Amino acid sequence: MILTRPAIRAALQAGEITIEPYDPARLSPNAYDWRLGDTLRVCAGELDAATPTAFVEQVIPATGLVLKPEVLYLGVTLEKTGSETYAQMLNGDRTIGTLGIWVHVSAPLGHQGHAIRWTLEIRVAKPVRVYPGMTFGKLVFLTAFGTPTSYQQQLSKYADTDGIDISRLYEEIPGGVL
Repeated sequence: MILTRPAIRAALQAGEITIEPYDPARLSPNAYDWRLGDTLRVCAGELDAATPTAFVEQVIPATGLVLKPEVLYLGVTLEKTGSETYAQMLNGDRTIGTLGIWVHVSAPLGHQGHAIRWTLEIRVAKPVRVYPGMTFGKLVFLTAFGTPTSYQQQLSKYADTDGIDISRLYEEIPGGVL
């Protein structure tokens, strides 16, 4: 079940959800409107699942940055979010989609116990200018059923992520770079 605005507000006040920085005006009927952080990693060259991705890190200036098609950008949310009680689902939204921006299509689930600034996968259909701190999507909180297990206790390769992170699939591929 998805939490409503009053339920999200109550969970924040009870300390069951963390959103930093938090702005109550960003609560919508069933979600929190999250923002784009100020840094991108521009993935260079061909990508190979068996090796770490090469990238150039770039700060998005206040005047904005034009994203180009056929380039993979890894971004980061401005907000750090988490909950030991609820799972999270991060998505782009209509306002971004109608600009031809696809964001975070492949990995929208935030597990219970994982408090993070989300790494974002960003692609664009046409050149489009983006700005740091602009609304970029919606975050919903989901009630979990069953015995909860904190993500931090899973010893996942992404458990300590606190910002933009490249794929670490190469750690699982035999013969990949470790």
